Parts: sequence; C-alpha cells; structure tokens
Amino acid sequence: MSTTTTLSLDAALQAQKALRDLAGLPEERFPMEAFVGMISDEVEVLRNLGHTDEQIAAVIAANSPIEISAAEIGRHYASPHARHAPGQ
Repeated sequence: MSTTTTLSLDAALQAQKALRDLAGLPEERFPMEAFVGMISDEVEVLRNLGHTDEQIAAVIAANSPIEISAAEIGRHYASPHARHAPGQ
C-alpha cells in the first residue's frame, strides 16, 4: 500500500522561494487572470455557499495586499471544465 505525501501551501511556497533565492531569480509574479484561475476552485465553493464575487474580493483585499474587483473575479474565473480539462 502506497501513501501519498501531501504538502501545505505554505511549505510549498517556502521551498519555491528558497530555490528562487538560491538561483538568483526574482519573486514570481502572476497576471491577475492567472491568480483568479488558481483560486477558481475556492471561488466555486464560495459561490455554491452563497457568497458573491464582491464578498470574495473583499476577503482577498482584507487578507492580502491584492487589490481585485468582483468584475475581475467574474471575468477571469476558470470553470470546472477549464480547470480539469482532459490531458492536463
């Protein structure tokens, strides 16, 4: 029986930062559309729980330096089909 090792987001980010620092690479930056694509799983769950994109944008703004609008969330949201397309 094999076990799958799982990693927290914080641990993965710490490791990536250390590797980028060692390689002399700058901090990784993401366009807004890529960021919204990365959080689309969470957006989907929150929407299903009845939260609006305005509420989601407010939580992001209150808990990070990211300034995002509800319109940006709506515009760049990646549907479940787009996130889990065959062959990825």
